[in-house]
Amino acid sequence: MKGWVRIHSHTEPRESILDYQPWLVGEARRPVAVEQGSRHGKTVIARLEGVESRDDAEALVGETIQVSRDQFPDLREGQYYWADLVGLEVHNHEGVRFGVIHQMLATGANDVMVVRGDKERLVPFVYGQSVLKVDLDAGQVVVDWDASF
Repeated sequence: MKGWVRIHSHTEPRESILDYQPWLVGEARRPVAVEQGSRHGKTVIARLEGVESRDDAEALVGETIQVSRDQFPDLREGQYYWADLVGLEVHNHEGVRFGVIHQMLATGANDVMVVRGDKERLVPFVYGQSVLKVDLDAGQVVVDWDASF
């Protein structure tokens, strides 16, 4: 309404997407400033610079929002951005290769790695328990997980 758009944010908390400026919108990664915004139920609503009407807002339906990596906050030891985990090779502490992380899921209790290889495995991302080591430089994650699961 009046150019406001509904955003499906993957930040935690959802509304922290509003803290990143500018947004890079669509395949062209067009910089767009956020003029106002707030959490609205399970989504976020925002008023974007240059989006003045319903038609302007509808033109953005389905577009992806990105932000520059240098805008990300620094993480503590044992914390990782999902984007850095996707694509890493996973094997257990016995050396059995499971495959690569295809995606990450938030389940409420804990995050879960969807690992695809000879079969698909769902492995909880609980650092220090099921996840023993993450080596971003080597591109791998070592887990304490039975190969038959």
